[in-house]
Amino acid sequence: MEKTSTSVWNSCLEIIKDNIPAQSFKTWFEPISALRLEGNVLTIQVPSLFFYEWLEEHYVGLLRKTVKKQLGENGRLEYNIVVEKSSNKNIPYTTNMPSNGNGAEGKKQSIPVPVALNKDIKNPFVIPGLKKLQVDPQLNQNYTFDNFIEGDCNRLARSAGFAVASKPGGTSFNPLMIYGGVGLGKTHLAQAIGNEVKRHMPDKLVIYVSCEKFCQQFVDSLKNNTINDFVNFYQAMDVIIMDDVHNFAGKDKTQDIFFHIFNHLHQSGKQIILTSDKAPKDLAGLEERLLSRFKWGLSADMQVPDLETRMAILKKKMYADGIELPYEVVEYVANNIDNNVRELEGAMVSLLAQATLNKKEIDLNLAKSMLKNFIKNSHKEISIDYIQKLVCEYFEVPVEMVKSKTRKREIVQARQISMYLAKNHTKTSLKSIGAYFGGRDHSTVIYACQTVEDLIDTDKKFKAYVQDIQKKLKMS
Repeated sequence: MEKTSTSVWNSCLEIIKDNIPAQSFKTWFEPISALRLEGNVLTIQVPSLFFYEWLEEHYVGLLRKTVKKQLGENGRLEYNIVVEKSSNKNIPYTTNMPSNGNGAEGKKQSIPVPVALNKDIKNPFVIPGLKKLQVDPQLNQNYTFDNFIEGDCNRLARSAGFAVASKPGGTSFNPLMIYGGVGLGKTHLAQAIGNEVKRHMPDKLVIYVSCEKFCQQFVDSLKNNTINDFVNFYQAMDVIIMDDVHNFAGKDKTQDIFFHIFNHLHQSGKQIILTSDKAPKDLAGLEERLLSRFKWGLSADMQVPDLETRMAILKKKMYADGIELPYEVVEYVANNIDNNVRELEGAMVSLLAQATLNKKEIDLNLAKSMLKNFIKNSHKEISIDYIQKLVCEYFEVPVEMVKSKTRKREIVQARQISMYLAKNHTKTSLKSIGAYFGGRDHSTVIYACQTVEDLIDTDKKFKAYVQDIQKKLKMS
């Protein structure tokens, strides 16, 4: 059978899949497509320059072995990289690049990305004695890479952050957008980058500023007629860390000034680090031209940490504070507080404070007693399955009967009450509720709910049934 690019690449993927974590395979290899096979050279297409650099740095050895296994000792791999032009009107183009076989630290490759920049235009904001400028970076010295716990939830963001800190402005991760929910470590990681830059390159001008503070500074500069000084200051930075850029929403003039500062820094090879609660594509209220620039580099998400990572965070804090806690206490706290890292650490501080004030030894019982305000309700979220089970137990009928086509009075009653409660206690659509009850349509659900409401108004005994079941739901 003649080999094709697709068949060879699929065979490579089978080997790769067995040698790396499933999430890594999904992230880095599923988006790749086989392009062509010419002799012993396999060309694959990757979606960005970042993909190419990541593969060459982390998986080049594995790729080389799998390609040689399929194509022989002379087998080689080449990349076809999709590169987006800076103008929105221009479609992306591609460029070919060989695998250097030595990882990203081997021969450096560059892609000729066209930039719409008139080199004859000089920077109108010239600051005399720029090298003598002294800047307080506004960084929290406690936010470092050393005390940032790495896990599957943040590995990409941390790796990219460390690369940026090692070579600010010299990687493809510019800007670096770190996004995720509240309390997941975005600010910690962003400031860790700044602290690492200052540690190894003290002469670099680094500034951390929240979006709200930036907006307020801009308003003040307008009032005081010092807008040029404001722009000059931020254009002079080597690394700018902007926290919570989603707060730019609706502030058109501030967005406009940041757009120009961003362009100047990016074209000057300076590093831009941004944090947000959403990915760039999901940000609302921001100008499209600004959003497009946020997408130029790498957007890395910070997810809710898994149990192992949460326990590691707690152990790290315990070590830093010089304390020891029983394993079951650490596990209990990590198991029950899974919203964000901030709540997790707050719960631990509260537990330690309560134990110290009351002079009690910390054990599992004390943890359960003291952390009631932190630990969210452990009752299961009400589901349609649970409602069906509860109603059927109440009326002593089999669950499968409410899903059947039978028209027996007691079964119909249990079915209609179940539908009514499902509509009022879950966020499930009427169509989906009907599907849970033997594939009935939404009109049947509407009729059932109306019937229950009418009977509640006219039948005291029936009303008592429904109220009794609702009490059981609230207690569940």
